[in-house]
Amino acid sequence: MPGIRRAITQARTPEIAAEELFSALWQPQCCLVLLFVSPDYDLGTLASALKLHFGALTLAGCTTSGEIGPGGYRERSVVGLSLAGRDFAASIGLIRGLSMMDAADMQTTVRQTRLAIYDAAPWARHENLFAITLIDGMCGCEELVASAACGALAGIPLRGGSAGDGLHFQRTFVLDRDGFHSDCALIVVVATRRRFRAFKTEHFTAGPEKSVVTGADPRRRVVTEINAEPAAAEYARITGRTLDQLTTASFATHPMVVRVGEQCFVRSIQRVNADLSLTFLCAIDEGVVLTVGQGGDLIGNLRQSFYDIEAELGAPEAVIAFDCILRGLELDQHRLRKAAGRLMDENRAVGFSTYGEQYEAMHVNQTLSGIAIGAENA
Repeated sequence: MPGIRRAITQARTPEIAAEELFSALWQPQCCLVLLFVSPDYDLGTLASALKLHFGALTLAGCTTSGEIGPGGYRERSVVGLSLAGRDFAASIGLIRGLSMMDAADMQTTVRQTRLAIYDAAPWARHENLFAITLIDGMCGCEELVASAACGALAGIPLRGGSAGDGLHFQRTFVLDRDGFHSDCALIVVVATRRRFRAFKTEHFTAGPEKSVVTGADPRRRVVTEINAEPAAAEYARITGRTLDQLTTASFATHPMVVRVGEQCFVRSIQRVNADLSLTFLCAIDEGVVLTVGQGGDLIGNLRQSFYDIEAELGAPEAVIAFDCILRGLELDQHRLRKAAGRLMDENRAVGFSTYGEQYEAMHVNQTLSGIAIGAENA
């Protein structure tokens, strides 16, 4: 019976990988195939092979910094999920040329994609729609895309992730049936008769010591000064480290946090630059008040999140998961990746490690966000 299928391939030959994915994911009345692709593949060859097998099916995906699928956390693989049958319909829009596009043009594409779902599913109502964004993770435009998309979606829940390429931070791509694209974003609108829950969770809270960004280049997401001192030197001081101890792993366990109302949002650091400035993974500006995040129990937080999902939906049939790469580094540092991976697998998660997550109108870091889909109709 058509519904939800999950799959993984670790075949190194793109042609075999595409064949295995099609064999596992194709089903009658298939309306959407999501694929999350390791950047280790020859993407051009893989795109051609996918087109040969999947043809005109609605395909969406991106490159990753690690995959999540059957078996938990994976690497050097492609994981996928397909939706089919009378319970699902989907529409997809490609937003091209992000670096040159304004919010109004983005909203036009998103609005057209939202309206198209009613042609695909005349039974669709506002309350049984959700949306996913997949964005080139090196474009630096995630905040603009998320804000524009959220406005055009008129209250439809939005979750998503920024494409990755391991920890290289060089080139990332989104995928549709025509191939892999850079400087682009995908918007996917899904209608479902199933019960679903859009969620976000994190295990960091704001620490007590406040710092102020006193110098920044917002366009490049670079902070030059914190508390009127060179940014890297001041970050090292307030985290009790020396400059040579500032690594990706230390950024993962000691991120900066900004408080918005009663909520805390992580502003993760990508790297230290030669001039002692800090490049961040999401929006940052002068005058922003930051604290060093205090980490809680990541595994306990993850387990509680899945408990909450099951309490509302029953055991999920699938969880589309966007999990920050820095969470993965923290799991590795504390040797917890297998434990977290078991929880992901037990809850039928399919997704990827991201360069950032989209949560409604915001682009955030070091969260797990996504869409959980139940087995029962609403």
